[in-house]
Amino acid sequence: MTTPATVPADPRSRDDGLGWVTRAVFGDERIALTVGAPPPPGHRAVARYAVVPSLARARFLLPLGAPRATAASLLSYNALRPPKVRAVRAALGALARVGAVDLAPFPRLTVALPEGVAAGEVLLAGRLGATLGAASVYAACGVRPPDPNHKPTLQLFAPDGRALGYAKIGWNGATRALVTAEAAALRELPRATGAPHHPAAPRLLAEEADAGQVVALVEPLPPAVRGVSAGEPPRVDALLAVARRGRPPAPPRPLAGSTFAARLAAEAGRAAAGTPDGARAVAAVAALTAGHGDTTVEFGHWHGDWVPWNLGVHAGRLVAWDWEHSGPDVPLGFDLAHDAFQRALVLRGEPAAAAARAVDAHLDRYGAGLGLGPAARRLVADAYLLEMWLRTWRLADAGAGWNAALHPALLDVIEKRHSG
Repeated sequence: MTTPATVPADPRSRDDGLGWVTRAVFGDERIALTVGAPPPPGHRAVARYAVVPSLARARFLLPLGAPRATAASLLSYNALRPPKVRAVRAALGALARVGAVDLAPFPRLTVALPEGVAAGEVLLAGRLGATLGAASVYAACGVRPPDPNHKPTLQLFAPDGRALGYAKIGWNGATRALVTAEAAALRELPRATGAPHHPAAPRLLAEEADAGQVVALVEPLPPAVRGVSAGEPPRVDALLAVARRGRPPAPPRPLAGSTFAARLAAEAGRAAAGTPDGARAVAAVAALTAGHGDTTVEFGHWHGDWVPWNLGVHAGRLVAWDWEHSGPDVPLGFDLAHDAFQRALVLRGEPAAAAARAVDAHLDRYGAGLGLGPAARRLVADAYLLEMWLRTWRLADAGAGWNAALHPALLDVIEKRHSG
């Protein structure tokens, strides 16, 4: 990403979320950004945004100039959001429908280009609109505090409010890897999503890499999709379909000698070369193989982040999104384990040790539906926890920093399980 030339009031010079997002979205040096000021001489305005609710507490960049697109950026998929967020967005969306947001006292961000420079040449939204074949595109973007694990996401709308796509922006090593992984998963999914019980998934519309960024443009979700209740039991038939990708069940294989075990060992070795705690991961892989090497289990794909907030229902069918942690060749049952672990860790705010116990309980309760006997359930739980620590290390190694909830606590949990 090139370093843009700044002008007075250019938000890209800020060190908060607004600065981070505008640097990612408007990174080309030819773009001029101003807040509450006209474009610099020789430039023409090509887009305007309302910074909601203020510069100091920016949470959203709302596109202006097309009331239906502004309203859609607030109201689309509102049923998937928490009640308080839903209420605020509904109120703002109602105002946007009648053009009142244009008149509200929100700070105005103006995007300007030099005369003779086409928007489709330098603006990400313009390039993506051209890819979609859209004559005009309005892009909305959430604003979050700077975080090396977060990805700015553009929501693209037509002037009439139709959702056209969602663009995730990978801007550092960690997020580029996640965006690339999701694009690869969505590229491979179409055949599988036709299988019985396999959840629907948004299609990959385009992928581009430019100026240090990787961008994946993804099909919007169905407008009427509704969220899955956090209290709903897991859909075992869907988990099996994701694992098998529309193929017949694979014959169970022992952990020892599997490509999965080899990958764990290789990743733990790389972790050991980069962090002192990596040596503990190497020992944990050895203990896993020593304790479960003869246990057989079916290997297959997993979604990688199977949690209620990444699932919905439309027309009676399950829909799954955010496939950025998806991958092949893991023990069947990983998504079931992840569901339990994240519900405990994120929804209930429990520590890693309690989340690990939730994994055991979830597998004991539902694992038989996946064909997992007691030994296989223990293997899946222990292997999943080690996989999660290695994921935490991969993100940290790629520049995202350590997840304090999982490191080093998760290594402590893993070691106790192997010694108990």
